[in-house]
Amino acid sequence: MSRMNALSRYLPASLLGAGIVLAATACSPIVQVDAAEDAANPACAPMMVILPEFVADAERRETSSQATAAWGDPSKVILRCGVTVPGPTTDRCVTVNGIDWVLHEGEDTWTATTYGREPATELIFNPDEVAESTILVDLADAAAEVPQTSKCINPSDTLDAS
Repeated sequence: MSRMNALSRYLPASLLGAGIVLAATACSPIVQVDAAEDAANPACAPMMVILPEFVADAERRETSSQATAAWGDPSKVILRCGVTVPGPTTDRCVTVNGIDWVLHEGEDTWTATTYGREPATELIFNPDEVAESTILVDLADAAAEVPQTSKCINPSDTLDAS
């Protein structure tokens, strides 16, 4: 076999191998996220398909579990649909673009969980890295895909007991 024939036989295979290496190095690893207990709830699907490509200027990444999403490398925001619906709480409840969120302020990370929507959606983030207001605005349209069944009330709200 001539040198040219040998080279032409091995060149495509070597280029393919180089392409695989380049493709593998260009991708971020899959984010390992535990699925929520009710992640298979069909009500999560409409929200998941319209999640934005960017949240707080961080690009969406692939995750390991159903009804989850992550943005940023390293991850700045984690979303899980299908978490337990929050009950009455003394944690702060905020309404952003028509979506009620219960905020739980942890030491290093905060969680924002939709209130009055079943299944509930949870966001996990570090408020020192991304602003809660930006995240909640960026994800409001998607969260609205899960129908609202109740609203947050504040101590200043009056209840009609008649």
